[in-house]
Amino acid sequence: MLSKLYEQLVNKEAKLSLVGLGYVGMPIAVAFARKINVVGFDLNKAKIELYKSGVDPTNEVGDDVIKATTVDFTADEAKLREAKFHIVAVPTPVNADHTPDLSPVEGASRILGRNLTRGSVVVFESTVYPGVTEDVCVPILEKESGLKCGVDFKIGYSPERINPGDKVHRLETIKKIVSGMDEETLDCVAKVYELVVDAGVHRAESIKVAEAAKVIENSQRDINIAFMNELSIIFNKMGIDTKSVLEAAGTKWNFLKFYPGLVGGHCIGVDPYYLTYKAEMIGYHSQVILAGRRINDDMGKFVAESCVKSLIKAGKNVNAAKVAILGFTFKENCPDTRNTKVIDIVNELAEYGISPVIVDPRADAAEAKQLYGVEFSTLDDVKGMDAVIVAVAHTEFSALTMEAVNAFFGSGSRVLLDIKGLFDRKEYEAAGYCYWRL
Repeated sequence: MLSKLYEQLVNKEAKLSLVGLGYVGMPIAVAFARKINVVGFDLNKAKIELYKSGVDPTNEVGDDVIKATTVDFTADEAKLREAKFHIVAVPTPVNADHTPDLSPVEGASRILGRNLTRGSVVVFESTVYPGVTEDVCVPILEKESGLKCGVDFKIGYSPERINPGDKVHRLETIKKIVSGMDEETLDCVAKVYELVVDAGVHRAESIKVAEAAKVIENSQRDINIAFMNELSIIFNKMGIDTKSVLEAAGTKWNFLKFYPGLVGGHCIGVDPYYLTYKAEMIGYHSQVILAGRRINDDMGKFVAESCVKSLIKAGKNVNAAKVAILGFTFKENCPDTRNTKVIDIVNELAEYGISPVIVDPRADAAEAKQLYGVEFSTLDDVKGMDAVIVAVAHTEFSALTMEAVNAFFGSGSRVLLDIKGLFDRKEYEAAGYCYWRL
């Protein structure tokens, strides 16, 4: 059934489709379009229009690359019928109660199912718990298409490993895990991805193995960062600088170099909940993973409380304090504000009657306004402050000189919370700052 599909793709007799054109899907579509014919589909018509006009709202590949790409960008689902190899790269968030929200992947499966043709391969990239591809997505594809999986179409899974804002670890340079429902599908999926992934592929022995591998990659990082965050809380109480401790411990060859911080975004702060949800379904209550999640979810509150304590120590009136937060996205040099933990700092400060000025030159302002009701100011608006919280390590902030930082403050003591440890602690303390970092 699939023996000729790879050749048809390479000879441009068949097309590949990308369902979901966010920071994961769009770079994949662009990469494949250099080799084969690609249809790029997204429900968001405004985003499609931006791509068509040569604008990259994700900043992942840049406007010039979007202008030059041959991807057929569309919001018309009927165009999916032109493709035989489909990649689904939609987000898999969690609900407010931390249970998986499978509605995007279910919705994508419905759209794709309505437009699926015989002889197609469907590969899911969305992060899910083991079993979702076969137990949730396949029945939807079958119902909507009237086709039979394994007979009329085949499925695979290849977890995304794109790191938003990272210009070094890209689709092409990260080894790709691939899997398929049978050997024929696995071989086809592997060959197709090898067209664009220079680092090569790892053939997982089953779809469930590939799903599990993805979900533990970020769970491992989450637990390691949670340990660092817990150390930061302990060392702050002891009056010890955590960064200095980690620099000292890091001189040992086998010490793992993780750092404390706010853990947001769509992966590290989300994926562990997919794994623990599935564990609960089969009767196991996670201990280590959920403990790490609780610590990381509380770090915004910890930062806000530390800000208030620092203001009191500096002799400032908390109620009337003027506070600025530099950075709002979930990570540095990236426009994405979804699942940012900086909002936790904002909300906790509000409990003390503080409404901070928020600056983020990189963030998607419309998205932040829609999701959080937040409006951004500019760095020029940061004047007469009592405290400044540098929350995200955007290049614009890491390049700030002490002279520029001094200009942010009013009279009296200056409180600087340097979440990412961007500045020289001793230098700022010598200049009279009340300096705090994780």
